[in-house]
Amino acid sequence: MTDATVFCNQCGQAVNAAASFCTRCGGTLTPAVPGMATTAPGVHYGGFWIRLVARFIDGAVISIVLGPIFVLLFSGYFATHHSFDRDQPPDAGFFVLGALIAMVAGLSFWLYEALMTSSSKQGTLGKMAFGMKVTDLNGVRISFARATGRFFAKILSGMILNIGYIMAGFTERKQALHDMIAGTLVLRG
Repeated sequence: MTDATVFCNQCGQAVNAAASFCTRCGGTLTPAVPGMATTAPGVHYGGFWIRLVARFIDGAVISIVLGPIFVLLFSGYFATHHSFDRDQPPDAGFFVLGALIAMVAGLSFWLYEALMTSSSKQGTLGKMAFGMKVTDLNGVRISFARATGRFFAKILSGMILNIGYIMAGFTERKQALHDMIAGTLVLRG
């Protein structure tokens, strides 16, 4: 016997997962698929467009923080390496600085997203602006490790011509590819 709870598709009553019929309305319960959680009626998922706007907000937040730092680093580089000879091509230091900035940006995006998503807020600032939370398939807050896996799975979502992201507009629970890989949902409300 299991203590898991499912919700009736007809009236929304919480019922033991082992039950065949709803205790309130008597409706037949759809058997649960292993590994697939059911959610209460009235739960809204974060779809493609609202998640895209949230992503732009997150990008703006990171850019506001990192932009001035990167400008100072590049300004310092050009002030010390190219102040006398303006026609001098970039040397290896320029490319090392560019690689360092790319690594800092990637690390910053990863930590920002993984720490915020696994925190008690359950979402980045962009998601919080629209009342969205990232949960596991049972509606529970995710761990830092799962948030990290979800972040790196986004690379795959983007590598296939962003089709992994677009999937959020067409799947039943508005899951993008990285959500399916990480076993997460983005809930609204």
